[in-house]
Amino acid sequence: MGSWEECLCEATVTYVNDPRMALGWNVTWDVTWESTRSEVAKNQSHALDGTNLPGRVSRLDRGWSTVWYGPPSMGIEPVRVRNIGAEVAVGDWVVVSADGEKVEMVLPRHSAFMRRASFEGQRAEAHTIAANIDVVFLLHALVSPPNQRRLERELVLAFDSGATPVLILTKLDLMESAAEVKHCVDTLEAVAPGVDIHVVSGIRGDGLEALLQYAKGYRTVALLGASGVGKSTIVNTLVGGQVQSTAAVREGDQRGRHTTTAVQLVALPSDPIGEAGWLIDTPGVRAVSLWSSGTGIERAFADVFTLSEKCRFRDCKHREEPGCAVSAAVIAGKLDPRRLDSMKRLVAEEAALEEEQKARLKVEDRRGFRKRKP
Repeated sequence: MGSWEECLCEATVTYVNDPRMALGWNVTWDVTWESTRSEVAKNQSHALDGTNLPGRVSRLDRGWSTVWYGPPSMGIEPVRVRNIGAEVAVGDWVVVSADGEKVEMVLPRHSAFMRRASFEGQRAEAHTIAANIDVVFLLHALVSPPNQRRLERELVLAFDSGATPVLILTKLDLMESAAEVKHCVDTLEAVAPGVDIHVVSGIRGDGLEALLQYAKGYRTVALLGASGVGKSTIVNTLVGGQVQSTAAVREGDQRGRHTTTAVQLVALPSDPIGEAGWLIDTPGVRAVSLWSSGTGIERAFADVFTLSEKCRFRDCKHREEPGCAVSAAVIAGKLDPRRLDSMKRLVAEEAALEEEQKARLKVEDRRGFRKRKP
């Protein structure tokens, strides 16, 4: 068939030797790439160089991207380029400039795990945690009191990302009572209907085999959780090596120290047919701030929205309106009032964010400036 470079030049996954397939490239990405090239040619009066094909971003380091064109296990050397003028996230498929110096283009994302930027002055901007992911593992530690409100926020982000959320309860090895484990599972399951839940131990390896199934077929899994929930231990055990450093949590509040300092794409061990997938580990996130929602709130609070369909008025605020099915469910003890309050707060937070975004765009318009989009 020839060298891998020759296969890449064909710009198609019809050739099974294309090493990008092991990174998650497929026929759908072929279509995306071809339509992107056509659009660039239409807008710029020239087509992108067909030999300069997309690679996948595996790591970001202060303005630099590491781009893979195949797994390192194949002996394919990555390239390191600048992110000048490009908004890039780990997991993105990008085209590098002809001189090999910078990211020239970011292909349209099929999914993106985003939250509100945490820096003052950038509160109306998005921060992309990971791109082109298939599954999001939401990690919570069994040794901490179950936090329904945090999980609800994470589920909104996960559903809006376009990926499938899966709840992972960690540190089973530190639990002495099966009743306490069940209480934690039941408490969190109550606000995550229909979401897969796994109870695992990164130290002993309990339940981790089931997690590997989510990445089969070169799929990409992102991990999200607060510091100290055991993300790095889970990554190290799944991968079978010391990929991330680990540290003990504080005994007083079970909060951890940040041990993951850079987001990166991590290869999982190959299965018998060689279709292993990828993990994207992220630094611990203590505050989960929403970004503008698509249908995330509706999906995360599907039980409340299903009830609201039975309300007498379509614009019911679920306060004191007559014929409110949601309020009736609260009175009857069928809906936790804290869950309803949580949903209302998230809806209000999203509305406030949208107003901030509108104000920011007005300021940029007055200045004759629009932020470049990937």
